[in-house]
Amino acid sequence: MSGVEIWKFRSTSGHVSGHDLIGYHVEATDGRIGKVDKHSDETDSAYLVVDTGPWIFGKHVLLPAGTVLRVDEAEQVVHVDRSKDEIKNGPEFDPYQHEVDLGYRETYGAYYGPFYRGPFA
Repeated sequence: MSGVEIWKFRSTSGHVSGHDLIGYHVEATDGRIGKVDKHSDETDSAYLVVDTGPWIFGKHVLLPAGTVLRVDEAEQVVHVDRSKDEIKNGPEFDPYQHEVDLGYRETYGAYYGPFYRGPFA
């Protein structure tokens, strides 16, 4: 899998580019982890920033768009293909580094890329 694919929403996710996901609940494979605080539909750089609230002490985590299995518009829930532990143990999110350091994204691609669990179309 190329490093770019993890940064795209799957065609089967039901996400429509330009549709605002802020405030949607995020559901890992083993339970709810928080709410979408920010998201990007930028070409080859799409992602979600999730506010985990009390789950891991208010930490924010970045999830590449390729981790999104499906978006449930009716329930306003984003389902991702990672467990809570996989997300909690992921790279530390630093909003400043994310914005200014192009290599920073590679850390996320390296961590989430090997866990990819489905086809991109």
